[in-house]
Formats: sequence, C-alpha cells, structure tokens
Amino acid sequence: MKLDVISLDNKKMGNIDLDKSVFGAAVRPDILARMVKWQLAKRRAGTHKTKERGEVRGTGAKPFRQKGTGRARQGSHKVSQLRGGAKTFGPVVRSHAHKLPKKVRALALRSALSAKQADGKLVILDSAKMKNAKTAELSKRLNKLGWTSPLVIDGAEVDGNFARAAANIIGIDVLPSQGANVYDILRSGTLVLTKDAVEKLVERLK
Repeated sequence: MKLDVISLDNKKMGNIDLDKSVFGAAVRPDILARMVKWQLAKRRAGTHKTKERGEVRGTGAKPFRQKGTGRARQGSHKVSQLRGGAKTFGPVVRSHAHKLPKKVRALALRSALSAKQADGKLVILDSAKMKNAKTAELSKRLNKLGWTSPLVIDGAEVDGNFARAAANIIGIDVLPSQGANVYDILRSGTLVLTKDAVEKLVERLK
C-alpha cells in the first residue's frame, strides 16, 4: 500500500509503503465506539455531588406529632420529601473510568488509522519542521494544502517552532506519536502523519 509523501510546500517528496496490518485493517465501528466511550469516560472530572441526610443543615427533631394532624408521619426535617431536605441516591464524587483491554485499544487505533486511509483523508508529510515560529507563514502553507481541521502527528517529539506556529491557528492540532489517540483522529478532518510518525505507529501497533 503506497502513498505519496509531500512537503509543507505541497511538493512531492517520493512515496512510502504503508504497513497493511496497521493502515489497511478492517474498520470496526463497534470497537471505535467502545474506545471513544472509554476515552471520554476517563477524562470526566466526576466532581458532581449532592447532599445526603447526614450533610443537610437542620434539626433532627420530629417536625410534628405522630398522630392527629392528618399528615403523613415524619421523623426528621432532613428527609428528601420535605423542602430543603436531602437528595435520595444523588450523585457522589467518583471516577467514571472503566477498564478496556490493551489489545482492544490497539485494535481501535489500527481501525481509526485504516478508516482515515480508506476515506482518502490520510496525508503523509516529509517532516513537520519550521525554521521560524511564524503563524502567518504556516497559515499560508496550510491554505495552499487545503487541509480541513487537520491533526498533525509527528515522531517522538514535536518540532518546537512548528508547534508554536500552529498554536494560534484555529482547527489544527499537533501531537507526538505517543499521543496519537482514536478520539482525536476520528474528529479531525485530515489526518497528517510525518514519516517519523508512521514508523513509530507501526512499531507500536504491529
């Protein structure tokens, strides 16, 4: 499976042979859905909280006598059915994270990469490096390339000048290869991988 390699100036720099087991795998929507759910659950803060009976401010005295009022008997002001009372089975501070096997996570990443390749939205870049961290210069190059909301994944480290230049451009994300994840890949319009990124991802997923 061969793809053209281009530069930031949109010039052809040769081609690259992509590993079929990583970029030509079967696309599994069910696995992708599980992976996205796992990622989003893991990032949730889980700081939601309501007061229970022991936390509500108020007296513990019986509100009114047991019989003769015509009302339902009550033993406390803090019960959930009275105004200002506690919340029954309300949310508590907790982690929403759940386990997902490593093999399933790797399969999901292969599936996401293969989906982008199958849709023709995978671009291989010679290198994502700039001499100067100039946003205007990078913006002009991106306009010529015609990428829509691109996700640029580099090798082990992202070039500092490129990252700083891209920081002020809306819609572009830059990640090292270790940070490549299913959620960001799927929500990007164009997936841009450098040759170093391809090497690292194949090493990681094969």
